[in-house]
Amino acid sequence: MVSSNFMERHSVTLKRYAITKRGGIWELRAHGAQRATLTAQTKAEIMQKMKQFMADKHASVRIHDECGLFQEERTYQRSDDPRSSKG
Repeated sequence: MVSSNFMERHSVTLKRYAITKRGGIWELRAHGAQRATLTAQTKAEIMQKMKQFMADKHASVRIHDECGLFQEERTYQRSDDPRSSKG
């Protein structure tokens, strides 16, 4: 996760997204949004679409498993990722 100190030091405001499965469909949804930004039939497909969508974005994506449990968080662009992060 990107710390607030990092964002303050680098003047980076990251939009937050999450990948979850709802009603049999995988979704990429912005934090607080009512509608999905992207949808796909499989997790592999939503991950590929997410990578393309994030190509020019500065955002954080929380990825969940099929049961809704948190798996990992990715930061786009990679240059926005804090150096101390494992990801």
